[in-house]
Amino acid sequence: MPKKIHVVLSGGSGSRLWPLSKKSRTKQYIPLFDGKSLFEITIANNENICDEVLVIGNIDNYELTLSVLKENVSTNFQVVAEAKPKNTAAAIAFAALSVNEEDLLLVTPSDHIIENKEAYKEAVNKAFEWARKGHMVTFGINPSKPETGYGYIQSNGEDVVAFHEKPDLDKAKDFLDKGNYLWNSGIFCFQAKTYLEELNKFRSDILEACKNVMKLKSGDFLDEEATSKIPSESIDYAVMEQSQKIKIVKGTFDWSDLGSFEALYEFFALRGAYVQDSNLIIAETAHVELHGLENMMVIQSGDAILVMPIAESQSVKKIYERLLQTNKKLIE
Repeated sequence: MPKKIHVVLSGGSGSRLWPLSKKSRTKQYIPLFDGKSLFEITIANNENICDEVLVIGNIDNYELTLSVLKENVSTNFQVVAEAKPKNTAAAIAFAALSVNEEDLLLVTPSDHIIENKEAYKEAVNKAFEWARKGHMVTFGINPSKPETGYGYIQSNGEDVVAFHEKPDLDKAKDFLDKGNYLWNSGIFCFQAKTYLEELNKFRSDILEACKNVMKLKSGDFLDEEATSKIPSESIDYAVMEQSQKIKIVKGTFDWSDLGSFEALYEFFALRGAYVQDSNLIIAETAHVELHGLENMMVIQSGDAILVMPIAESQSVKKIYERLLQTNKKLIE
């Protein structure tokens, strides 16, 4: 009987949440949520829905991943440690090649918050129904505001009309007004064989390169030299935007992609944590006081302190990239 496998994608660098997020502890492993991390919360959200867990993760976080799984997972689990990130098309191919072809894969990021568990479970079960019929399922979220930081999916009932890149503010307002544009959650569901067939149809080069890497797999670890030959492409570009087998499930559950400090501020401001007046303050070892400042963030971890307007939080990635060239020890 086919199994329901929860595939957790945990390979991102988390560069927009530096200095909290570093190579040795990326954002999904930071215990900001009543002592729990986003990775732990993601595992918990799906433990009663799926039969097993399969993590596709960064080699730098391998030990962290294992420790969380051993402590929190009562079912079988696997880990595939990527030698270097090659985006989601390859990561999901590794997952599909690690299970039986009839197995159903529920693919989720590891850095999202999902609330209203019953609505989430209902959406996932609907997705499993479509997946059993050979469809590729994506999850769309009803937008609550004209968000420019997410991609959008134009829908017609359960059919996808088009995928849209992150819009500017005017276009995001137009999407919101039209009512049939949903946030692209980055959550997917399909049979392993369906994904591999569609990837082979549209990007056989990625699939063949992934198969070569899996042949050289040693324990949980993938070969670095072979991995370097895999084209880096997202599942959206490689498969979802081209396939004729796509269905969309509209998620009525509460969903937040906490990929920036601005998103963290909005999340915690409603819950009374880490926010003082209009400022976001997260300090691991220092006591911080602000006076006469508004809409600022102060983030401290180890030897690094980041101070900037919350509205500029998307620029943290630029700081991370500069430090990658000039002061690597601050991001390790």
